[in-house]
Amino acid sequence: MESWQAMIATTTFVGVILLIMTEWIHLTIVAFLGALLLVLFNVMTLTEAIEYISKSHGTLGLFFGVMVLVRAFEPTKVFDYLATQIVLFAKGKGNRLLIGIVAITTPICAFLPNATTVMLLAPLLPPMAEELGVDFVPLLILMVFVANSAGLLTIVGDPATFIVGDAVNLSFTDYLTRLSLGGVIAVLTVVATLPFLFRKIWHKKLENLEELPHPQINHPRILAVGSLIMAFVLIFFVVGESLPIPLSPATVALLGAALALLLSHHSRIDTVNNILRDVDWSTLIFFMCVFVLIGGLEKTGVVDNLSEILAAILGKNIAFGAIIILILVGLLSSVIPNIPLVVAMVPLLKQYLVNVGLAGPEILSADFSGQFPVEVLPLFYAMMFGATLGGNGTLVGASSNIVAAGISELHGRRISFKRFLHYGIPVMMLQLVTAGLYVIIRFLV
Repeated sequence: MESWQAMIATTTFVGVILLIMTEWIHLTIVAFLGALLLVLFNVMTLTEAIEYISKSHGTLGLFFGVMVLVRAFEPTKVFDYLATQIVLFAKGKGNRLLIGIVAITTPICAFLPNATTVMLLAPLLPPMAEELGVDFVPLLILMVFVANSAGLLTIVGDPATFIVGDAVNLSFTDYLTRLSLGGVIAVLTVVATLPFLFRKIWHKKLENLEELPHPQINHPRILAVGSLIMAFVLIFFVVGESLPIPLSPATVALLGAALALLLSHHSRIDTVNNILRDVDWSTLIFFMCVFVLIGGLEKTGVVDNLSEILAAILGKNIAFGAIIILILVGLLSSVIPNIPLVVAMVPLLKQYLVNVGLAGPEILSADFSGQFPVEVLPLFYAMMFGATLGGNGTLVGASSNIVAAGISELHGRRISFKRFLHYGIPVMMLQLVTAGLYVIIRFLV
């Protein structure tokens, strides 16, 4: 591959990342233009670009299915109802309010993308906080921390986690047995900081609880049937891959989405057109374009060259490599969105393993469905923790952070970069330390 094509692929990727970080242009537009540049400059053909997108069909299918599921049940007002229960749970105490936010956000984010959960729950906090006489900005920041951390509880809880897990053929059940405890530790780390980082609210006595709005659940019968659909999805997330005819998480999510659409259409609580119109197409297109950008780096040999540098630094020391990757990816994902970061790092790590002889070249194949050597998996586990928890560090570290900032601004309060750092840096550093200890004790000792 000619060096000028490698230069174009690298420059385009770095330029896209920088523009995303500065937020001068919408991230989807930036990624879309970057992917098209690779085609226009003949770094790859349009057919090759589509092939790179198809290699990540599992990720795209999972996200689309979950988005449709969530949107289909929005008319029932179940998420409004749950948010109200947070405040009622508080019973006049600020510490119970904070713990309530953790308790209601954690289980939802274990199965729904964190940005989607924040999108649903965060708009309900400012008006409730105003009724209680509480600053809603710390509440939004807390919800973001919990949402990002709880994404580590299951393989489908965070986009970055799923992308890495899917790349190493990690099943839903394997993730639960090996890594979910790390997600629990991440959430508990946030809880441990509540009396210190959120001390004003922690010690506050809440008033006016009787004046709060009490939204009711609409269409309870439809919600009951919808709950069965959700139960079906969650059960088959766990057992689907062990069936005689395996069902991947993406297949299960798409089937659940189809059933939710059928229920909405049959019950007439909403139309199929409305539901599909409200799907976050912007995020899906962003994912597709990022896969094309990484494909450009792979095709032009940039990934191979970087993997050789990594091999020279780390050698075959998996323990050292896991800690370095955890710290490096954690710090990078605090300023670079974690999705393009892990999409770039996965092929880099795979090539590194081949270069140092820790895995065979068959793992580089897009359709490789075998098992990776057990001794190299801590590298990928470290990447999951670093990418997900590093997003808690700064305002631009994760998509859920940006969503919360936008909601705050709509309610008249701007979350400044500096204010988020006040909360984010201590939480991120503590979580990276605890995650590092978990990886070392669980997999490397």
